[in-house]
Amino acid sequence: MESKIDPNKIKSNLKKQERTLFIRRFFSNKLMVTGSIIIAALLLITIFGPLITSYDPYEMVVNDRLQAPSAEHVFGTDDFGRDLFTRVVYGAQVSILVGFASALFSSIIGMAVGLLASYYRFLDNLLMRICDGLLSFPAILFAIALMAVLGAKTENVIIALTIVFSPEIARIVRSRALVVREETYIEAIEAQGASSFRVIWRHIAPNTISPLLVKATFVFSEAVIVEATLSFLGAGIPAPDPSWGNILSDGKLVIYDAWWMTVFPGLFIVFSVLGLNLLGDGLRDLIDPHSNIRN
Repeated sequence: MESKIDPNKIKSNLKKQERTLFIRRFFSNKLMVTGSIIIAALLLITIFGPLITSYDPYEMVVNDRLQAPSAEHVFGTDDFGRDLFTRVVYGAQVSILVGFASALFSSIIGMAVGLLASYYRFLDNLLMRICDGLLSFPAILFAIALMAVLGAKTENVIIALTIVFSPEIARIVRSRALVVREETYIEAIEAQGASSFRVIWRHIAPNTISPLLVKATFVFSEAVIVEATLSFLGAGIPAPDPSWGNILSDGKLVIYDAWWMTVFPGLFIVFSVLGLNLLGDGLRDLIDPHSNIRN
């Protein structure tokens, strides 16, 4: 008597094998693992740091100003006597919020623009020429100009960075969508009478997610740098709100007397950007294993 083959069991086994293969590829990808560890450590500090410290990031104790790192103040104090560790931790929350929100919103807008430009020929020239015009400005200078118009505010920083980085994502999504647009199955779907909306968002959009995710991680890291630069120049997060850029700006005035005011926030910026870039490179290799061979 022949045994019956259970399709559900075969499907379940295939999914299990895919998960096992993905996990194996993940842990064999050193860039991905290293970046994930750095970002996970940063997130843990950001989330649980305020629960550890008993200091207020805004509380000024003039008698404790510019104290070197000690058991009482792990990162020392700033020129107003505020605990530097507390301000760096709260500044991490601001930087991660701005970076993540900028990457998210620019990905949404860039994806929509890129998909529309790839599908509708009459929109392609218009949308891409606008993107080219916006990309012609250096990111930091463009962000400074936008902040001069919008005003120094956390929400405005997110809006400015979203405008700055959306064109980059739009071009990447468009280039991938143009390839998918010419596939035979897309022509077959259109021949069956599928609406433009269904073709774009049901069949083309999912095939652009991989390069979009990779680019979003790099946009995240770029947004952290640009936000710190804006705050350092006084055009970003307004003082006295804690921000890595604000802390560096205060530290430049006393850099020879209080090195800790520039070293610790600078290290947090370096490690966060390094972790995000490693994560982006690892994600690219994980999605496309042949990319490192081509490069």
